[in-house]
Amino acid sequence: MQNREYKKIYITNKGETELKGGHPWIYEGEIKSIDGSILDGSLVDVSDDKNKYLGTGFYNSNSKIRVRVISRNANDTFDEEFYKRRISYAIDYRKNVMDNLDNARLIFGEADGFPGLTVDKFNNILVTEVLCLGIEQRKDIIYNALIEVLKENGIEIDGIYERNESPIRELEGMDKYKGWYKETLECTNTIIIENDIKFNVDFENGQKTGFFLDQKYNRLLVKKLAKNKKVLDCCTHTGAFAMNAYLGGATSVTALDISEKAIEDSSNNFKLNNMKINTVCDDAFKYLEKLAPKTYDFIILDPPAFTKSRKTISNALKGYKELNYLVLKALPRGGYLATASCSHFATEEMFKHEIYEAGLQAGVTLRLISATGPSPDHPEVLGIPETKYLKFFIFQVV
Repeated sequence: MQNREYKKIYITNKGETELKGGHPWIYEGEIKSIDGSILDGSLVDVSDDKNKYLGTGFYNSNSKIRVRVISRNANDTFDEEFYKRRISYAIDYRKNVMDNLDNARLIFGEADGFPGLTVDKFNNILVTEVLCLGIEQRKDIIYNALIEVLKENGIEIDGIYERNESPIRELEGMDKYKGWYKETLECTNTIIIENDIKFNVDFENGQKTGFFLDQKYNRLLVKKLAKNKKVLDCCTHTGAFAMNAYLGGATSVTALDISEKAIEDSSNNFKLNNMKINTVCDDAFKYLEKLAPKTYDFIILDPPAFTKSRKTISNALKGYKELNYLVLKALPRGGYLATASCSHFATEEMFKHEIYEAGLQAGVTLRLISATGPSPDHPEVLGIPETKYLKFFIFQVV
């Protein structure tokens, strides 16, 4: 082990257990003592009460997550080569598991060893979000390494657009902002192709980084089942599920969203692909309540997260149950329900149980056809439950 240049923090047995179990966050209450004063964003060594090395991470006194561990290897040197090597691992992995890197999540935070960092690629543009002060302070090194690794893989990048608007940044002691990193390009839109469908991505004003890449392969599952079906896509957003159903041979497709902006954006995507898809601007709950039975035989639910904290899980689960119940009440026997939850606080078992209860309430039996998560560019890492967030089920009413 090399001579250590970093200040130390000493953690509780609970913190040590969590860290050894693979979770890279050390909370305020898990710190027993600190070796002197530490600048926020600095690297610190984490030790147990016997001074045994446990890892190295970014310290931040503003955050309830006091340390975000970036390595448990005492021989690591945190220079540009370290970050470049880690980026290379992330890119090589995605080259293996994705059909292409034209549009993909290249860095998925802790799952790729970059705490609080998201990097999405849309054609020749990278869109980033940083929620960790230590990463923010080193983003020049990281972004340069990222550009270099992509270039070595034959991928040229024209610009990086930062979407640092999350309130979490303020909790971490950082300002919120969005805009170009260094290079300034005139256009903040790009047309991508996913599953042979064109999408206009507004990476300046669209939700999150501009487009939800994680449902890529789930959309193909919908496409496969849509032939000769009357399809309703609830919470359509960009119209992605609706257009995959259309390409799958659905006899009719209706896209529903409460947001006028979403209906406008999805309609533009439909025109871009020369698809005749009906649109309805309405609240999903209200629309489904008044829906005549058997109007549709395939309904897709992909709502926004109903909960972003443990405190609201109970209400969120009630919402999931009610929404799925309304769908199951409207579907005919033999009909299909595709339903998603994107909150990691609502676990897979919780979510599945609420759908089961919804089925009982609707007086139907459900056959589980498919249970999936996000596309593999959003990998789950065992020991980090926050990386398991998207649940996607397809059921048949029997």
